[in-house]
Amino acid sequence: MKRITFFLLFLFSQIACAQTEQQFIFFKAWNFIKYYHPDVAGRKIDADSLFLVTLKTINSTDEPNSIITKLTQNLNNSFKIPAPQETSKDVLKQNQDFSWFQKNRKINSENKALLNSIYNHRYNFEFLKEGKSVNDEKKYSFPKTENLPLEYRLLTLAKIQGTVDYLFPHKYIMDKGFDDYFKNALEQNSKINSRKDFEILLAQLVSKFKDSHALSFYKELSYKKDIFHGNHLAPFDFQIVDDHLLVTHLIFPEICAKAQINVGDKIIFINGKKIPQIIKEKSELLSASNMEKLKFVLSKYENNLIWNDDSPQKTFEVKSGKNNTKFSTKVDMINPSDKEKYGLIIDYLQDKIRKTGNKKIVHDDIAYFKVNETLDFINNVDDDKIDMVMDSILHNAAQKKAIVFEMREYPDWGGFFYHYIYKYFSPAENYFGKYYQQNLKNIGTFTYKDYDYFPAISGKTTHIYKGKVFILVNPDTRSASEWYSMSLQKIFPQSLTIGQQTSGGDGDVVKINLPGDYLLEFTGNGIFYPDNSQTQQTGIRINELITYKDQDILDKKDLEFERVLKSVGAESHQVEKTK
Repeated sequence: MKRITFFLLFLFSQIACAQTEQQFIFFKAWNFIKYYHPDVAGRKIDADSLFLVTLKTINSTDEPNSIITKLTQNLNNSFKIPAPQETSKDVLKQNQDFSWFQKNRKINSENKALLNSIYNHRYNFEFLKEGKSVNDEKKYSFPKTENLPLEYRLLTLAKIQGTVDYLFPHKYIMDKGFDDYFKNALEQNSKINSRKDFEILLAQLVSKFKDSHALSFYKELSYKKDIFHGNHLAPFDFQIVDDHLLVTHLIFPEICAKAQINVGDKIIFINGKKIPQIIKEKSELLSASNMEKLKFVLSKYENNLIWNDDSPQKTFEVKSGKNNTKFSTKVDMINPSDKEKYGLIIDYLQDKIRKTGNKKIVHDDIAYFKVNETLDFINNVDDDKIDMVMDSILHNAAQKKAIVFEMREYPDWGGFFYHYIYKYFSPAENYFGKYYQQNLKNIGTFTYKDYDYFPAISGKTTHIYKGKVFILVNPDTRSASEWYSMSLQKIFPQSLTIGQQTSGGDGDVVKINLPGDYLLEFTGNGIFYPDNSQTQQTGIRINELITYKDQDILDKKDLEFERVLKSVGAESHQVEKTK
């Protein structure tokens, strides 16, 4: 009996493995045709329809050759126009990998020749109709509480695979073995019976991008509160520091007192799990370019992503901030349906955000520019007077001992950096980085763009600034903030970039529709320093890494501000603006 059971299990596993491999080749071949075949890439034939119609014809006996034949048999494979000539001398090609068919012994020479011919006569997306994009995808809506039909789940997974293979410039720095991980996801998909389980699978796949732009995907999930255990809120605020949650504020002192929780306490276990283990588990559901960015996001109370179960009462192992003794305690969480308590939480968060936003340096010897408040300079200024106003502001800044660029947010006005900072302070040329865009002649590769790194301003005068320049960064320095920080580093060679590792999601965001009304965002361009050092995942270059200790956080210190003030011999601290 045991031998029969073992044989059946082995047989079922072999069948499942064969089905997974079958789906994998189907997806690979379909995406290849979608992005290269002149009729499909050129939108004469709808790629999704080709997928769905062909899928219905595939049965358990199909092997790679019959799958490729079924996908291509109704296409015009008599090509007359050769692939466009590559004119760019600087092309990122490391993502392009056709070994799935070129080195696959199961695919015969005829099909290899056909696929190679498709590539050698590939569509030139430069000829796509105006208003159309390589990234265009249809929307498919389904009730939020219902699982997607199998064929649309497969279509969703195929589009994610195609995004990685052809549209994501940083595939080459993803974890090795993504294809194997994807095959495992296909096997899991065959067993999924609920929308929630499918969303978990999607979150796991997207997390493999390790791209901070893709972090937003969790907000697309209908069951995000269940998946991330966000149905209850803590009665205290916190921040991740090293291996613990540091309690930073008691929102509900009476609840915390009951559990003997105090400000300064360190939570080292939640329901029996160490904090680093919880962070690791979250990293398998959330896409972040680096661990600092992930911890930054998990530390935000309003995101409510740190918890590892849905229990209304959680067991914490705590190290006392007062005497370092360890104790175990049960803490009652807050149910958001309690309107009174939830209202108090909202009030607390609004006050916290206001105070954080109001922090700035005010000092006679320092010019301080905040990346998300530059538009204030011209909000009530007539268009014909903007140049004069900005010249005056920057002239005044140039008289100071130090200029501080606060980049720990997202810019509200790119023109401040791109046009005015460049116009006043920069030499004529400001090639501070290398920008690689989608190669429309060969999708899956990326070409260096003679990007408008700086505007054309005839007769500009360069005002060389010899004072100190500080660029303040942290994990909230993201995308355009990283890009403009790189520009500042070049304009001011003496500048010091200080703070923590940045988001590591430089470049423009690309958006892809997935079946089920999901929107997948990811970094669509490759951004490098002139010496080809990458910024993706690693973030921008930092001269001085600043590390916060528990007491610094509890004292609400801004160590970057202190570093700046010390450099100009100032003892006064940052002040809060009155609004």
